[in-house]
Amino acid sequence: MLTLLRPARSCFRLPLPEADSFPEDVRELRARAAALPDELMVVLVGDMITEEALPTYMGMINGLDGVRDDSGTDAHPWAQWTRSWTAEEKRHGESLGRYLWLTGRVSGKAIDGTVQRLIASGMNPGTENNPYLGFIYTSFQERATKVCHGNTARMAKQHGDDVLAKLTGLIAADEGRHEVAYQRIVAELGDRDPHGVVLALADMMRKTIQMPAHNMDDGEHLDRTGRSLFTDYAAVAERLGVYSAYDYADILEYLLQRWSIGSLRVGEAGSAADAQAWLMAQPQRVRRLAEIAERRRKNARAGQAVTEAAQFSWIFNREVALH
Repeated sequence: MLTLLRPARSCFRLPLPEADSFPEDVRELRARAAALPDELMVVLVGDMITEEALPTYMGMINGLDGVRDDSGTDAHPWAQWTRSWTAEEKRHGESLGRYLWLTGRVSGKAIDGTVQRLIASGMNPGTENNPYLGFIYTSFQERATKVCHGNTARMAKQHGDDVLAKLTGLIAADEGRHEVAYQRIVAELGDRDPHGVVLALADMMRKTIQMPAHNMDDGEHLDRTGRSLFTDYAAVAERLGVYSAYDYADILEYLLQRWSIGSLRVGEAGSAADAQAWLMAQPQRVRRLAEIAERRRKNARAGQAVTEAAQFSWIFNREVALH
């Protein structure tokens, strides 16, 4: 029998307005945050905006056949999990947002506009209301966000902001608990329906896992640069080592091992067998493509007198290097 993990109840306290020490606490927070490079601030804002688009994510999960919360207050375990998961993810976005607001280094207007547009644009991750596809997607995404927040925590500590490091570290730990729950669901499906899981995983990977905030837009970045805001945010994250194509390959390899995809009994011929063989080759393929892209970027940088950069409205249009 499958038992879902309860969401964690971790909490994190930033300076409290009702405390007598609030002004001094904020001054200390701002002093620490002043040492953070703009590149890390861009990544932190992008991570926070990703967490804030919860209506979209909850709507996606509630659209999955067989597990949806029809009334909005259903008592079955799937519905309770989805609401609890959403509540915890909301705390992540709020905590990061409060931290960023207190630093004084970001534009609240630009960030609020980006969140507004992201939620309004929705998303189509290619899950087709299929719970197999939906839980494979969330298994991948929760691990990806854990990696991203964990790397952000490491970099915050390197730059002397232990408070931000603790905050993002706690969020990474929560995402780790979430990934375990979703991966246990898929593992159970694999035990009961190996053909279905292999075909579903191959389907999602052929589509390429789309990041949740793929549609982020601040209303000006595209017009100014000719590129999407998400593309440039992702480029900064990759340059810093927060999240890259290599992480994508590592996550896929981990999931293949976690779900024992290579040893699932799907027969020696047929669509499931073909999908199984194709999947097992993908981590190395993604790494080769990442290496090729990295060499091209290095060669392009060597031939440029000026490093490619972009202005980000989130940090008052200061420029940040992309590659």
